[in-house]
Amino acid sequence: GEKLSKVELIFFNQTVKQYRERLSSISWFMRLLNENIARRANKEDNCTGRFWEGRFKSQALLDEAALAACMAYVDLNPIRAKMANKPEESDHTSVQNRLTCAAEGKQPKQLLRFAGMPRQIMPKGLPFELKSYLELVELTGRIMREDKLGHINNMTIPLLERLNISPENWLKLTTLFTRVFHGAVGRPTSQATYCENLKRKRRSNISNCEKLLA
Repeated sequence: GEKLSKVELIFFNQTVKQYRERLSSISWFMRLLNENIARRANKEDNCTGRFWEGRFKSQALLDEAALAACMAYVDLNPIRAKMANKPEESDHTSVQNRLTCAAEGKQPKQLLRFAGMPRQIMPKGLPFELKSYLELVELTGRIMREDKLGHINNMTIPLLERLNISPENWLKLTTLFTRVFHGAVGRPTSQATYCENLKRKRRSNISNCEKLLA
């Protein structure tokens, strides 16, 4: 309750400004998180040097097509890395968590629920059906198997049909997402709206977005 002097008030306001910037900065948060993990890992391995390969990535997912592709890309990481054979065996993934809870008829508290097909008045949630997404992840995983490399199954994929993405493009999206895209991801119309709102002249990924998501 003491009154601050002018000098103290200046330092106080500077500190408050700095704290606000740090609390709203994902870069600051990730730097502290990564540094702590790296120190612990190096101590356990009795070594020094870089632990992380590079900086984290932050990408805007502008529409349902980009969202579905990125979700499947992340959920299939363990299968691509040969750490798991099935989605339900892929530890530390949201798809494993959803499958475990779905078997008990529950919704994972920490994950956003699937709200079904997009409509005008829609409850908060992912704009897909859970069943369709799980079938999509399973089928994509089968396509990526070494003994079926390049082979596209003729099974119908409801989600891909709704998003109008060819199976060939979907396979590329879900295996090379971070190589193909840098920055905001979405259909050309979504890109145009996004850049217009942020007053950006350059549209990143526009050629790949037109090729894979249009």
